[in-house]
Amino acid sequence: MFVDTNVLVYATAIGAPMRERARNALVKAAANEPLRLSRQVMREFLAVITRPQTWVHARTVADAASAVAVVAQDFEILEDGPAVWDALLDLCRKVDFGGKQVHDANIVATMLAHGETRLLTFNGVDFTRFSAFIDVQSP
Repeated sequence: MFVDTNVLVYATAIGAPMRERARNALVKAAANEPLRLSRQVMREFLAVITRPQTWVHARTVADAASAVAVVAQDFEILEDGPAVWDALLDLCRKVDFGGKQVHDANIVATMLAHGETRLLTFNGVDFTRFSAFIDVQSP
């Protein structure tokens, strides 16, 4: 199962909304299948946890880098290469999206290029347009 950035953030940030839901969903999913991330998700994780939030203080970049290194140990990292690019271009021909939605499309392209069809996210509505290709799971 591919894990979206928001699930990682909520699961790791003390004081994050829905922290226990995120943590429980990850434990449950990991018991049944490998958990997967991409480097895009790891970059987004760094961006979010180094930015001040209403529910948690921003981490330093060094602390955030250590946190993402620890998180990455428990996940299979799906690389973003030519196959992902081809899958993204294919999605461009099949699904209407643009702007910031390209980042979500790239997550879907990464999943498809690696044979993954399940996505764990709190932002299921963002991925509705890709429902013909992936199964969105909410924690």
